[in-house]
Amino acid sequence: MFTGIVEETGRVVGFSQGGVSWRLQIAARAALMDAALGDSIAVNGCCLTVAAFGADHLIFDVLEETRRLTNFSNLAAGSPVNLERSLRFDGKVGGHFVSGHIDGQGVIEVLELRGKDTYLRVRTPAGSGRYLIPKGSIALDGMSLTVAEVDGDALAVWLIPTTLEVTNVGARRVGQSVNLEFDLLGKYVEKFLNIRPV
Repeated sequence: MFTGIVEETGRVVGFSQGGVSWRLQIAARAALMDAALGDSIAVNGCCLTVAAFGADHLIFDVLEETRRLTNFSNLAAGSPVNLERSLRFDGKVGGHFVSGHIDGQGVIEVLELRGKDTYLRVRTPAGSGRYLIPKGSIALDGMSLTVAEVDGDALAVWLIPTTLEVTNVGARRVGQSVNLEFDLLGKYVEKFLNIRPV
């Protein structure tokens, strides 16, 4: 479980196919603090398990299914990735509850300055608009953000300077994909409402 408050931007050192999985190596600092084998770390919002680590890097095994369903297929050496360690019981929940299980990919339609503020608009997969509500929560590449606008299957958010400084969103461009995780509570409510008594 995560909160969507990105701790740092790591850099991909390597991402290659191995005998049993893809192997992802990421240079990191904050995410390495107290690291242990088996820890869960969100990489661009996707929960991965630490398979190995060194003084300045983390290594993860990535299944083909994960690579296919996320924007990991676009990763290469030097790619910036958002990193967040899993929530601790004595930690703060500054964003919202994020599971690290990606629902799909969105495409950046607009990323621009409007006055002094940064505006981001993302097109989500067809039919996903049912999970979007104004002032609701969304995780984009693991960033907990507040939905400012909803237009069918598209959403818009405003980015604060801290988000631009700490995450990889400032390096993103129109047409690139972002990992989406819709609000967990909303998905459960939908499931319960669709249950019909026998």
